[in-house]
Amino acid sequence: MFRLVAAIAALSFAMPAQADWHVAESDHFVVYADDSEKDVRRFSEMLERYHAAMEFVTGREAETPSPSNRVTVYAVGGKRQIRELAGSKNVGGFYIPRVGGSMAFVPDVRPSTGELEWSMTILLHEYAHHFLISSSRYAMPRWMDEGSAEFFASARFPRDGEVHIGRPAYHRSAELAFAPEVPLEDLFERGRHRAGEELRRDNFYGRSWALYHYLTFDPARKGQLLAYAREIAGGASSIDAARAAFGDLGQLRKDLDRYLMQRKIKGFVLQPEILPIGEISVRRLSEGMSEMLPVMIRSKRGVDREASAAVLVDARAVAAAYPRDAGVLAALAEAEYDAGNLDAAIAAADAAIAIDPARKNAYVQKGYALFTQAADAEDETAAYKEAMKPFTALNRLENDHPLPLIHYYRSFAERGVEPSETARHALDRAAQLAPFDHGLAVNAALMHAKIGNIAAARQYLTPVAANPHGGSAARQAQVLLDQLENAEEGTPWRRRPVVDLTRALSSIARSVAEKEPQQAEDGDEANRPE
Repeated sequence: MFRLVAAIAALSFAMPAQADWHVAESDHFVVYADDSEKDVRRFSEMLERYHAAMEFVTGREAETPSPSNRVTVYAVGGKRQIRELAGSKNVGGFYIPRVGGSMAFVPDVRPSTGELEWSMTILLHEYAHHFLISSSRYAMPRWMDEGSAEFFASARFPRDGEVHIGRPAYHRSAELAFAPEVPLEDLFERGRHRAGEELRRDNFYGRSWALYHYLTFDPARKGQLLAYAREIAGGASSIDAARAAFGDLGQLRKDLDRYLMQRKIKGFVLQPEILPIGEISVRRLSEGMSEMLPVMIRSKRGVDREASAAVLVDARAVAAAYPRDAGVLAALAEAEYDAGNLDAAIAAADAAIAIDPARKNAYVQKGYALFTQAADAEDETAAYKEAMKPFTALNRLENDHPLPLIHYYRSFAERGVEPSETARHALDRAAQLAPFDHGLAVNAALMHAKIGNIAAARQYLTPVAANPHGGSAARQAQVLLDQLENAEEGTPWRRRPVVDLTRALSSIARSVAEKEPQQAEDGDEANRPE
């Protein structure tokens, strides 16, 4: 995790005088873009067909997310804006998994029918991770995780509605040709990149794609990839699973090298009739929201307290010009909360709700502010009861919104009161709705460990610990798994973890509410331009 410097957070994205911001909403995505209705719709259709293609190829059917659990894509302008927003010169686009608000940031919408722009490839790569995590509960080895994401990210979208999956990963061709080769044993055994380690400049990503592609299409290897996955799910190590499923690894290397020398390789050409997608609605944003959106993008990306002051100046200026726009006022409430102005955040949220009682972000920001105030209240019971009211109203608007479920559990844990069974079920449900949020999974595991559900705790921790992009959550998950190694099922876990258990349980949602900047996919070379 890193902090954006105030100068970066204070920037204002250059926007044309006649901005034409649209929002497209579909089953799995929300797209904001300063572009024509036609292009924004086409872009959204591409993303939905991509999701349908992954379901078809993998045979997995992910649960349709609740509206607030969809991935929101912000098209922020050009490459310069992306790099400023990310705080890095080597980022072409990035994705942040967050319960109740996963986000992707790309330069602009480019519904291409040919080879995709690098930023679009990055978006498809990251959404492949999102889809695979959301549709499976077992931990994939790193090569399989990255190889599958590369396999899907090389997609193409002709105008006739077809989707081409499994095409050559041309963006990895130079890497495969010139970078040092990764031996297969190392490919299978390599884990996640650790903080402080130098990134290896080899062909790991390209080699992972090649092996995944080969095992998918070569007739002689039919069924072996599934057998490997089953071995992993059964608890085998990656290298042992490889030997069991693939046989002699030396022969596998030779076969893979021959496969890569072919002039042509297979791919899936999926016809539009087998990739049905739901309705896509596109609307032009109000004048006020068009002015506020660049401010919102900076806020959603994540700001520290110093940077939030600069964002707040712009948010207040827009809100003063559009005092009757509920979306603008809800965004102002978020900016006020980020800056620590709790009463002002509540007032702005109330004003937004008075205009539009269905404005969900207003309930979220009011709830965040009330929870923060409740921590210092003399009558904690009454304060947390009041703090739950916005989340209860939000739950009525969207039954599967994860934040009310998390905060219901938190209303017990923050007071040091043993959570009720209903509260535990609420946290479990939130973790099921947002399996891509690693911090939530770790805290759900802690909850289960505390009451003796050791197997459930391990089930939550294992995918997080194995995730190559898990960062501090992955490290914490591995430590907790090590400590749970000899724990007995049915016996409450009393061993002292690295962090105090009570404090960890009481901060389940705080990291979501206090949305500090996060580095997306730390150490992922897929975010690096070729």
